[in-house]
Amino acid sequence: MICPKCKKEAPAEARYCPWCGRLLGAIQRPRTRRGNTQGTAYKRGSTWTAQWTVDTTTNSDGKYIQIRKTKGGFKTKKAAQDYCITRSLVPEKTAPKLIDYWRQYEKGRLLELSKDKQTCYRIAWGRWESLWYYQVDRITSAQMQTVVNEKAKTFYPARDMKSLMVNLFRLAGADGYVSKDVPGFIILPKLEEAKREPFTDLEQAALWKAWETGCYQAAIPLTMIYTGMMPAEMMALREDMVDLDGHKITGVGKKTRTRREAVVYLPDAIVPVLRTVLSEYRQKGLSQPFPRSEVKFYADYYEALSAAKTRRLTPYSCRHTTATALAITEGIAPQTVKQIMRWSTTRMLDRYAHPDDEAIKAAVNTIGK
Repeated sequence: MICPKCKKEAPAEARYCPWCGRLLGAIQRPRTRRGNTQGTAYKRGSTWTAQWTVDTTTNSDGKYIQIRKTKGGFKTKKAAQDYCITRSLVPEKTAPKLIDYWRQYEKGRLLELSKDKQTCYRIAWGRWESLWYYQVDRITSAQMQTVVNEKAKTFYPARDMKSLMVNLFRLAGADGYVSKDVPGFIILPKLEEAKREPFTDLEQAALWKAWETGCYQAAIPLTMIYTGMMPAEMMALREDMVDLDGHKITGVGKKTRTRREAVVYLPDAIVPVLRTVLSEYRQKGLSQPFPRSEVKFYADYYEALSAAKTRRLTPYSCRHTTATALAITEGIAPQTVKQIMRWSTTRMLDRYAHPDDEAIKAAVNTIGK
């Protein structure tokens, strides 16, 4: 007998070809496959389960995947297959995926934020990767909480994750797919923020002495104390932003819209320091008045503190010193302090102003009989 597959001769009594294994003496039916949208059926125990595709998408690697549904309990395979066909013929309305709303947000509202906040939200989006391809109406607050607990152990990263999800759910809520309040149930880690301390009057006097005795780097903490500028603003400062005659700096604000649009006012005491800094900057051919490199900036800052023999307070302590001097020492009205510090609300005074025991005693003694 000649095998119809491999064309080799096989023994007449053989049921299978000894060369290729083909069944001899019978017609082999080709394996049938069900067409697209017809689903499939498989047996579970004594009953059959229908499985059909309701949507398609791609995973984080760009690989094509199917989203399927199942229904069990059918007595025969044909009954399960027939059910697949009926379900596949009924288009199901499915909500967009979380990544669809991120793409919408990324091209719209995200661009209205500061560069720093955009970066924070992009990092936060990366932490939500496990939920990217979920339909937005299937994401629960419990799932969100699990991801936040796994990906953000401290307050600020978790806050960015929650804020981003709030914005995405607002878009989905506007389309009627979800309640926009669901992300509000995310519980953030406890904020453990180190207490900032302002420079004392004696320390400020020591910084002035260091400046007057030739410590050029002392211009950094002094400028920050007298203007309330942040490190990023100091590193971004250019000569064309400074108007010494008008006692102001414009266009240097960072982080918030309020700071970007506000003017930095220069007290009389700091104007000679900035005049000297700008003069030195021109003579030495530097790219900017203060170091642009974060490493160099912080090195110069702490070198000034060492020369003045003050405590090793962080650069943000300078801004706290400004607020404390205005609100506590000088008793300036909160609304005026808000303008000088370039805040959007006077509530920031609770965080930045630090009254000491003497200030508290003096305030109490103003109460008459």
